[in-house]
Amino acid sequence: MASHDASAPAGGATRPQEPDRVLVEIADYVLNQAIDSELAYRTARWVLMDSLAAAFYALAYPECTKLLGPTVPGTIVPHGVKVPGTPYVLDPVEGAFNITALIRWLDYNDTFLAKEWGHPSDNLGAILAVADHVSRVRRSRGEAPYTVRDVLAMAIKAHEIQGVLSLENSLNRFGFDHVHFVKVASAAVATALLGGGRDEVINALSNAWIDGAALRTYRHFPNTGSRKSWAAADAVSRAVRLALFAVKGEMGYPTALSAPRWGFEDVVLRGEKVVLARPLGSYVMENVLFKIAYPAEFHGQTAVEAALKLHPQVKDRLEEIERIVIETQEPAIRIIDKKGPLTNPADRDHSLQYMTAVALIYGELTYQHYEEPIASDPRIDALREKMVVVENERYSRDYLDPEKRSIANAVQVFFRDGTATERVEVEYPLGHRRRRDEALPLLHEKVRGALREVFPAKRAERLFHLLAEDPALPEMAVDRFLDELHRP
Repeated sequence: MASHDASAPAGGATRPQEPDRVLVEIADYVLNQAIDSELAYRTARWVLMDSLAAAFYALAYPECTKLLGPTVPGTIVPHGVKVPGTPYVLDPVEGAFNITALIRWLDYNDTFLAKEWGHPSDNLGAILAVADHVSRVRRSRGEAPYTVRDVLAMAIKAHEIQGVLSLENSLNRFGFDHVHFVKVASAAVATALLGGGRDEVINALSNAWIDGAALRTYRHFPNTGSRKSWAAADAVSRAVRLALFAVKGEMGYPTALSAPRWGFEDVVLRGEKVVLARPLGSYVMENVLFKIAYPAEFHGQTAVEAALKLHPQVKDRLEEIERIVIETQEPAIRIIDKKGPLTNPADRDHSLQYMTAVALIYGELTYQHYEEPIASDPRIDALREKMVVVENERYSRDYLDPEKRSIANAVQVFFRDGTATERVEVEYPLGHRRRRDEALPLLHEKVRGALREVFPAKRAERLFHLLAEDPALPEMAVDRFLDELHRP
């Protein structure tokens, strides 16, 4: 009896020739759409500065640096990627992992919030690694390298792809992680940077969707752990690998999203369609959120700011506190409303109660507050036990309003003698577009401080001028730019 291939189309039907519309729209956007928004380019430069600052701060943490470097020690890579702040020269797949691991480790890079949330600058690992590698190859052939402006343009496009996908497509509702959208965005821009055309970008995109999405297990009790700090690095390195396959001619899968029963929409989204909620342009970059003042999950940033304002009123009355009421948005309740034991820094920096308690007690919040010995301060858990977290429905509505995109929290402390502090409400975090002017000086401080952690004072100041002030930066060759940031 002849064998039957269960995967073959019934009735001898041929494979569909026209790819899913979402794949086509993303590919056409990446390859053909010019970005003419100067606000987007200016913001992208701030994103580059901010992301590098987060990366340089992460170099102080052995749990991060132990993951860096080549897979096989001593590997030599021709035209390799120079990882900022390190002596490593790596292939573009490892380079993408290393750069994004550094950017993401401290939860201190930019954020975009919608039905799905994420950190679009995670894509910079893929963009910088591929642009650097291709530039070095081009230079060896006497051809022009990519410029920093090319990097900024691709950052705008990666932000847009990830962010617009996040507007109406919720992975977290089904238990999957947002880094899948990082993989999709990085696959598209990496393939374009490698010289791929429309077919190659669509093929890489289809393979990225077919990979499926990681579970959010590592972000939630009782399994919260350090993988959440390298999950995006894993996604961008996979994206670069798929991009390299695509430009070598590896096939794609036209209905990776829509195939009945076996496609992403049926398997992962349980029948829901993947949609692009708005035309792809530069909206996400223009509206991205910066973590300027403290490393804390973004849904809790305004709660920290409110608690810091209350610190002078409560610091000498901690023993008298009866309860603390935090009003927040629904997504914060879903992902960072944490009771019970918190076992590691990755657990603590995603706890609304923990970060609020630290701000009330210490009047500041740095990454050191998530680690020992501070994490064992009994006052933190004592205050956490007294916290009541409730949804404010207006905050939830304004969070999804495209004209507002607020991330509001309010904090009020009640004492046993019947008195209470004022109710402090903060609707827009410091890194929000509505507070850019207020935030920019603090961004400069963040960048300066990070550079001084890694480089000698004079070099740090020269690099700050290059990143923040030099009008010639956009025209600088990418490989020369990463040469400047390398530390032999």
